[in-house]
Amino acid sequence: MRKLQRHLQAGVSQCNISLKKQRSRSIFSTLFCCFRDYNVEPPSTNSTSALPPLVEENGGLQKPPAKYLLPELTASDYGKKCVVIDLDETLVHSSFKPISNADFIVPVEIDGTIHQVYVLKRPHVDEFLQRMGELFECVLFTASLAKYADPVADLLDRWGVFRARLFRESCVFHRGNYVKDLSRLGRELSKVIIVDNSPASYIFHPENAVPVQSWFDDMTDTELLDLIPFFEGLSKEEEVYSMLHKLCNR
Repeated sequence: MRKLQRHLQAGVSQCNISLKKQRSRSIFSTLFCCFRDYNVEPPSTNSTSALPPLVEENGGLQKPPAKYLLPELTASDYGKKCVVIDLDETLVHSSFKPISNADFIVPVEIDGTIHQVYVLKRPHVDEFLQRMGELFECVLFTASLAKYADPVADLLDRWGVFRARLFRESCVFHRGNYVKDLSRLGRELSKVIIVDNSPASYIFHPENAVPVQSWFDDMTDTELLDLIPFFEGLSKEEEVYSMLHKLCNR
């Protein structure tokens, strides 16, 4: 729990610290989530009573979507909070370089050529996803392209935990970043949580975030396992802000 508290504190204070540096990328990096400019500011409004306000995109204005990103809540998920879960470096790590112990090898077509993507599952991801699916309405939201992320999700989510999958086209391109604007989901923000390793992804709604440490290949990692008791408690709360705020201020 102390480890979780440290990560939550780091995430909430992200507006006041420099964000993690970019790693070098191959020519295939456009498949995966990438951020170029972290000097972004959240929008001034946070209302869920209407469609989201105009947001900046490439120096201009983007009109609000005609409808929300998520479908109507199903009867089985009625009363549950919505948890938005990132993919790369949160649940898995993927590489175009061969990995001897890869859990999945996913063929992806790029410019007419098939490339093999080697995918490692984060330790305890199976237990984490199964429990989250029992407690919440779970949504996969990644800034990666669907042609890579969708087949990975097919292999990763054997239980049908994700009620919906959102990809790069569902992000807001805001000052050089692919941002996951939670106000576009169509869910009450006080009942939405985002689990993500990149603070830039939730810059619009840092108060809704449960930050996690980026994962690459440490097979002794227990972050997802450590999160389960926290989410079990959070699922019983009326709204998410008070518990997240208390934990971050301990």
